[in-house]
Amino acid sequence: MFRTVFYAVILSLPFVFPVMAFSQGKPDDGHLTLRSAEEIQDKIRGGLIGQIFANLNGIQYEMRFIDEPGNVTDYTPALPDGAEADDDTDIEWVYVVAMQEHGLFVPYDTLSAIWQRKINRHIWCSHQYVRHLLSLGVSPEVTGAASVNPWAEFNIAGQFTCEMFGQMSPLMPQSASRLATHYLIIPVDAEPLQTTQFFASMISAAFEENDISTLLDIGLLAVDPESQVAGVIRQTRIWCAENPTDWRKTRRLIRDAYTRNGGNIRDRNGYELNTAATVAALVYGQGDYVQTATYAFNFGWDCDNTAATAGTILGVICGNQWFRNQGWVCKDVYKNTRRDDMPSDETITSFGDRLIEMAEKHIVASGGQILDSDDGKVYAIKAEQPKNVLSIKELKRIREETFALTRTRITQEFDSQENAAALAGIAYLALCLDCADDLEQKSPSKWSQAIDAINRQEVFLKYVFKDTDFSSADSLKQKLQASGVVYVSK
Repeated sequence: MFRTVFYAVILSLPFVFPVMAFSQGKPDDGHLTLRSAEEIQDKIRGGLIGQIFANLNGIQYEMRFIDEPGNVTDYTPALPDGAEADDDTDIEWVYVVAMQEHGLFVPYDTLSAIWQRKINRHIWCSHQYVRHLLSLGVSPEVTGAASVNPWAEFNIAGQFTCEMFGQMSPLMPQSASRLATHYLIIPVDAEPLQTTQFFASMISAAFEENDISTLLDIGLLAVDPESQVAGVIRQTRIWCAENPTDWRKTRRLIRDAYTRNGGNIRDRNGYELNTAATVAALVYGQGDYVQTATYAFNFGWDCDNTAATAGTILGVICGNQWFRNQGWVCKDVYKNTRRDDMPSDETITSFGDRLIEMAEKHIVASGGQILDSDDGKVYAIKAEQPKNVLSIKELKRIREETFALTRTRITQEFDSQENAAALAGIAYLALCLDCADDLEQKSPSKWSQAIDAINRQEVFLKYVFKDTDFSSADSLKQKLQASGVVYVSK
């Protein structure tokens, strides 16, 4: 199919790719691999509908199966009224639209403004904390640090908002991880960002590979081998292999191993249980979309999210035309019920168009090309091998550098800041980053004013002091209370 294109490119571009070769087989790092644009686009759309079906059909089971698994036995994907916005897809939707306007890697100051304009309702856990911090002038570069946002230590935002970055990165798992972590460093920290790289890389590789075990191997190569996430993935696969016909036993082993916090929110919205559930659903589903989604529902916990991630992987493998061939009812609507200043007339098709546009830009930005042939448009993709691009150690280094710059900034702005919300944000960051004593000694009266400013942030404090019972939140509450921050429940 591509023979004409192969020679045409070699003849017309003799000096552009002197160390690369075109390949029509499996991708090797550094090669430009030719793929039909029609095929890649079909898989992008397949990933989207696979994600949407599993997400919205799975909401009815969200948080229903905690101690024991579910018993869903008859699942037929269906969205007769079309899709509607949900945080599993609409946070990414906001990012995709922003990327169309501002480029692949939207600057953090721009992202802060976009968040405050568009993401204001129907957000929870770490995302809700991020939104409060942004209102206080805290930079997105630090809102995902666990010392600033206690949810960031374990929250699954790192996995349920990573899928579309994989869809925009066909055969480019490293680029998928870099793109995804640029955005997901906003809500989560070290371990959850390993799940980001794991799933984004699997989705990227699913454009070529359809064997689930191989995809899990690929995903694991994108994870820091020293991370807790790597251990969760390995152990879950062992349990699945030891219990090939008894998924309920595997589910019990997962529950007993990773329920570590008395069953509180940390045990329902944490990366350990939900990553394990997604991996197990993929293993037991054996490449079948309906069975994989059904297992994801039954494994439980925050299952609409785990089902959506698994559904995206299978959706890319199957492609959009395969979904159409099943005859499942799905109206071509993506109804915006949650995001401000976003399109009110979006469809699943137009959403897919956006992903395809950004995928083409990402292919070119990563060293590939968009070509024409006698058989239609062709993508020459600079294929990549999976690799961990952001280790926990490297992220810690980046965080420390960012914290140092943040301490300098808040010291410089402290005395002159008159805006009450911004002053509250400065004081909050100073407490989180352990430089409050310096500010208090420098200007005791100004520091007292700053603490008063925090105390007036009643909506934020209500969320900070809500009935959370995980250790990182408790530590932060104690630190704030010791400094004079007081929240009286009303």
